[in-house]
Amino acid sequence: MQISSPLPAYHVPVLLKESVDGLCIRPDGTYVDVTFGGGGHSREILSRLGASGRLFGFDQDADSMSNIPNDDKRFVFVRSNFRYLRNWMHYYGIDHIDGLLADLGVSSHHFDDSTRGFSFRFEAPLDMRMNQDARLTAADIVNGYSEGQLADILYLYGELRQSRKLAAAIVKSRQQRPITTTTQLWDTVSRLMPREREKKEMTKVFQALRIEVNHEMAALQEMLESATALLATGGRLSVITYHSLEDRIVKNVMKTGHVNGLADEDFFGRVSSPLKPLSNKVTQPSAEEQEANPRSRSAKLRVAEKI
Repeated sequence: MQISSPLPAYHVPVLLKESVDGLCIRPDGTYVDVTFGGGGHSREILSRLGASGRLFGFDQDADSMSNIPNDDKRFVFVRSNFRYLRNWMHYYGIDHIDGLLADLGVSSHHFDDSTRGFSFRFEAPLDMRMNQDARLTAADIVNGYSEGQLADILYLYGELRQSRKLAAAIVKSRQQRPITTTTQLWDTVSRLMPREREKKEMTKVFQALRIEVNHEMAALQEMLESATALLATGGRLSVITYHSLEDRIVKNVMKTGHVNGLADEDFFGRVSSPLKPLSNKVTQPSAEEQEANPRSRSAKLRVAEKI
């Protein structure tokens, strides 16, 4: 297992211009960045807002608070999971918003922090919590879930065909001693993977555990439902996804208004949806952006407008 030194940058915003362009910013509008992180997208939105515009930035990780812009009159930071979007908007007296941006990728800060356990590049505790105040860690899952539960999350969230073999190996290993570090997990399951695909397969293992730890799919669904209800007519939803699970949910909501992709029909079979995708095609980073920021390679941007 190769150990790398951490990188200094908190996060490089992906598809920055394209995603903020998609919001079609009104200078006096009210906007939400539900994935504040390093603040790159938020700063771009603020640069396009006038004196009466407002921006709310959500992030559940306390580390992101060091990136809050000095703009108290227009910017409000909400340290919370974005699944509680509707509650917080109600708290601040906001009935409608003019746009919402979500960059669903994990911040470079998390991958490069050698203490958080998001990457197998470092020897670290199996943690993976976005919110350090949350109880459930990746170690709790690896050591506490049944073999069937482990196989399910590895298959559903990691899309790993050999999920049952991996789950069995984890259970067998933890019977000898608890699996508490990234290195122990690597040593336990990497031997079951083809050498040429080892890192890609391990990335999927870590992805599956991270999604389960942070309840990412349920949170995404709740946020999109709240965003759809909060958007004013003509308001925009701009979302960047990084894997097929996220992208499928976002695509379904933008096309039909529902996570399951089933559109509402009236008595005459006419389909109705609260949102209209601005394009049937996704926007992906340019070759130049991918070269400058390799972590942007899997990014897909979708934009929809409230009808």
